[in-house]
Formats: sequence, structure tokens, C-alpha cells
Amino acid sequence: MDDLTYSQRLSLLYGISIAESGGNEPSTELADYDALEAASYLACALTFNAIRHAARSPADELLENFDMLSVYQAFAMLVYAYLTLPLAREGIAPDVEGSPVVIARTLFAGLENEEWAEIIEAGTHKFQLIAGTEQEHWTTYREDLDKAVVAYVIAGTDDSTPFDKEEVIPMLGALLSMLCEAFDSD
Repeated sequence: MDDLTYSQRLSLLYGISIAESGGNEPSTELADYDALEAASYLACALTFNAIRHAARSPADELLENFDMLSVYQAFAMLVYAYLTLPLAREGIAPDVEGSPVVIARTLFAGLENEEWAEIIEAGTHKFQLIAGTEQEHWTTYREDLDKAVVAYVIAGTDDSTPFDKEEVIPMLGALLSMLCEAFDSD
């Protein structure tokens, strides 16, 4: 698997994730998977898993603390950014306009357009705040999230890693919890 390009690793991980979720039978051809579509899917899947591991309840927060949904959106957008960053070496640019919409509609299926728009706007603001600041705690946070995302991709696509991709989920859950605490309005 060492000869795989990064975009092929994303495609492989996407296909594996589809198979593990019990969805449609995945294609065995990596070329059938778009790297950016794979990144969007994986960003949502990792965010769902991080939410579960952090024992968060988006359904409750929808009613009691709606702004927390934008924290999940920001987290997923950060994951997407770290998933797509290495694609630049292959000349593939992330979909910065469409990916927030895809992520919101996936994470928060069933909400109204106005709610999605509010989540996307607030999530984008939080994303930009985290991505653009040089405060040490945010720099460290970004580095830790980047390492966790890379570890997940490697563990999911390389059989020789000493750990399994599921072992990375607790790290992502902890990072999501930290982000939730940072933006908790209570």
C-alpha cells in the first residue's frame, strides 16, 4: 500500500467506510471514488464517531443549545481541511464553497434550510477563528487534530501500522470535547 497516492488512500478509506457501514456494495476500483467526495464523507463520519465517543447529544442540543451544532460543523470542517490539505501535492484543491453545505446537510439531516444556513454561517465563523489565530492553545489544537486525522488515514489504509483506525476515534472525541468546552455558552 506504500505506492498509493494520498488521493487513492482517501478513496480506499472511503470505500472501506462504505463497506463497514453496511451501505451499498462498494466498488473495488479506487478511480470510482472522488477524493473530495471521500474527504467530505470521512469528515462527517469522523465527526459522527467523535460525537458518539464524546457522549454528546446533538438532538438535545438542537433544543437546548443550538449553537453547539455549529461547533460540530466547525470540527467537521477542520477535519475536512486536514483531510484535503495533502491533496494540494496532487493538484487537487478542496471545495471550500460546497463542502460546508455537504457537511451540514449530512450532519444535520432533517433540519430546515434556515437552520442549516445558521449552522454553516456560525460554524464557518468558528472555523475561521480557529484556523486564523496564532494563540498557542489553538495552534496546539490544530496540530493535534491534524495528527489525529493523518493517523486515522494511515491506520485505515496501511496494514503495517501498530494501531487500528478505531483507536484514533477516542482522540478525536477528546478533541471534539475540547472544542465544545471552548465554545460552551453555559
